[in-house]
Amino acid sequence: MRLILALCLSATPVLAEDGGGTLNPEEMTINRVLSDIAGGHVTMMGCAAGYGMTKKFDHVQARQVFQACADAGYTGAMTWMSQLDNNGLGAPEDAGAAAAWDRRAAEAGDPVGMLNHGLDLLRGRGIGQDQDAGRALVDRAAAAGVTDAQRLRAAGYDLGEVTPDADDWKYDKRLY
Repeated sequence: MRLILALCLSATPVLAEDGGGTLNPEEMTINRVLSDIAGGHVTMMGCAAGYGMTKKFDHVQARQVFQACADAGYTGAMTWMSQLDNNGLGAPEDAGAAAAWDRRAAEAGDPVGMLNHGLDLLRGRGIGQDQDAGRALVDRAAAAGVTDAQRLRAAGYDLGEVTPDADDWKYDKRLY
């Protein structure tokens, strides 16, 4: 019996080793997402966590996540980067960067990116104004089923149809 007990106790340290990893690592936390992103491990679930970060007004961390996700080709993250840049969340407002994110999402085939880039072109915000190209992108987004694009097209491209009047100041070129 003593021999069995001695063998069990001598084996205990080997059984307790975890191979140099972390015992009980964090899962499903913001810290885990940020750690994964920093380590180059970008996943759809990690990218989705960026949404929660924006909703809790943690825009700096959301930018880290969305930047990595956009660089990995997630078009939804490109749209979020545009939204953050367009509204100065987590960094100074940058209409040019916002328009570039919208263009990138549109070029990747994202219908929401097409609508947003079309709006940029129609307004001339962050990019040169081009009514024809803007309407063409809105039409493509509408054909892809984006209801806001369908409403905008049906309203004769009246931007007030999809933009709250509270944002009128932002698009008034006389301010720039």
